[in-house]
Amino acid sequence: MNWREELRSNITKAEELRGYLKLNDEETSRLEAILEHFPMTITRYYLSLINWDDPKDPIRRMCIPSIEENDMTGKFDTSGEADNTVLPGLQHKYNETVLILSTHRCAMYCRHCFRKRLVGISDDETADNVAEMADYIRQHAEISNALISGGDAFLNSNAVIRRYLEQFSDIEHLDLIRFGTRTPVVLPARIYDDPELLETLQTYSQRKKIYVVTQFNHPAELTGEAKKAVDALLNAGVVLKNQTVLLKGVNDDGRTMGELLKGLTRWGIAPYYIFQCRPVSGVGGHFQVPLAEGYRIVEEAKQFQNGPGKCVRYVMSHVTGKIEILGQLADNQMLFKYHQAKYDRDRSRIFTQALTPGQTWLAD
Repeated sequence: MNWREELRSNITKAEELRGYLKLNDEETSRLEAILEHFPMTITRYYLSLINWDDPKDPIRRMCIPSIEENDMTGKFDTSGEADNTVLPGLQHKYNETVLILSTHRCAMYCRHCFRKRLVGISDDETADNVAEMADYIRQHAEISNALISGGDAFLNSNAVIRRYLEQFSDIEHLDLIRFGTRTPVVLPARIYDDPELLETLQTYSQRKKIYVVTQFNHPAELTGEAKKAVDALLNAGVVLKNQTVLLKGVNDDGRTMGELLKGLTRWGIAPYYIFQCRPVSGVGGHFQVPLAEGYRIVEEAKQFQNGPGKCVRYVMSHVTGKIEILGQLADNQMLFKYHQAKYDRDRSRIFTQALTPGQTWLAD
């Protein structure tokens, strides 16, 4: 079975989980009600990683819908993405970077996704205007990189991926092109079993530096299948980096996070962000870790690392910018720094804020 056939066999209905979860009729109906708001799709590969004897299994928590998703506190757009949209599918929040929502599709819909408003539901904010976006980039010489995301950038067809690379590779002031994807984690065959994709990446990486940004969140995701995908990308000449999301009940202890970071660097993936989970409706209430606890977890995880692993930063993607969480001070004060800022006044600004017990985010 190739990766396209595997994708077509995804688990998408509550009834398909009955046997795994031992659901009765009432529980199945409750699950169906959740899926009306937040669709489910799980690859058979990722489902095979779940330890069904462990009700707290971290893989299960990231892919199986929960009644907790009915908690609609928070917002659907916590980082102000709509306000930063300059063309359909194109955001320009930071001077040097454009972000492209290339598709609303993913190989798997992660339950902690911060784009629940969009993924698998609506293509209102996604792009099919590649030439127009390339023209925008050409007209803005301050832009040095384009991040092609989604959804999942590698759920685009190879023809669409090639179109982005063809249009963007000839823009002189672009230093690099990034693809955001979780396919090496949830559908690794999409990478290693597609020679056309790998050939495309290899060809265009000789014209413009290509980065692939993955999202491994737990050591159990570092499987032999995933390594085949990672090695295939490295052999194609792309640079691999990883962004992890700090998630309650998944990786919220220092040893687990430390093991993940070590495994990534061992494979040749540079871990560069650990993101604070965003207060998204249907997500934040059950996946967020308090900031003070998150800082402790990240610092403990760093103690297990060599030099490359210690480069990771603990950040939140705030409406005003990417804010690094630098440290704990006395009297419940925490030290922060703008790693990237939307407004000039905040560039590199360091500030402190007193945190209330259990606080998980900063006010807008």
